[in-house]
Amino acid sequence: MKCDFAVIVPMANEEKEFSVFVGQLSEVLTKLGAGKVYFIVDQVSKDNTRTLCAELSEKDARFQLVWAPENKNVVDAYIKGYQVAYENKHEIIIEMDAGLSHDPRAIPMFLRVLNEGNDCAFGSRFINGGSISESNWKRTFLSKIGTLVSNLLLGTSMYDMTSGFQGFNRQIVKEFLAYDLLSKAHFYQTELRYLLRKKRFAEIPIHYKAPSPSVSKKAIYNSIFVLSYYILKRFTFNQPVIN
Repeated sequence: MKCDFAVIVPMANEEKEFSVFVGQLSEVLTKLGAGKVYFIVDQVSKDNTRTLCAELSEKDARFQLVWAPENKNVVDAYIKGYQVAYENKHEIIIEMDAGLSHDPRAIPMFLRVLNEGNDCAFGSRFINGGSISESNWKRTFLSKIGTLVSNLLLGTSMYDMTSGFQGFNRQIVKEFLAYDLLSKAHFYQTELRYLLRKKRFAEIPIHYKAPSPSVSKKAIYNSIFVLSYYILKRFTFNQPVIN
């Protein structure tokens, strides 16, 4: 399945898992015979991650370090990745997390779905074939209740509204890059799926590992604010949508 695609990966303090993660990505790219990976690194990363990304970029043209010290939050890192990939004219752009949270071997499924005429491909842990592991009960609960609450209050109908493994065709990326997102933390994925609810999409089963032990209060507060904003818009019959 050879096509012009990019994978964007925010990287922060990933030194420990770097070699294993890069090895898995390299194996997938080699089998596909195509693909470019953009590592987005900013000042949140305090270990040797930036140096490792830079060294890999020099050795292997399939990988490129994007140093973004101006980033203020994780959403800035995702958007920076999309901007760079879009400017480099990739036709399909896939977003995933590092730290072995997401399995690179799922990338071909995203490509297949997007090459079959879908605008968006959303990873799902809660459909047949998907799973979540190595997660404490709080993280799992927040993910599941987040999906239930979002579907109920926003009128969406996805099995997973909070997963960070997703991909889009180029035109969709152009459209949401022009939209002023409200999220400053991980609710960004939910916001994006809500705004793209009218697009043609498919959900893909993914296996997710959650090494992070907690979700910050700041991220939770931002999620509540953004959710409340869109609920108000819905019940005043002024629902925004990315067309």
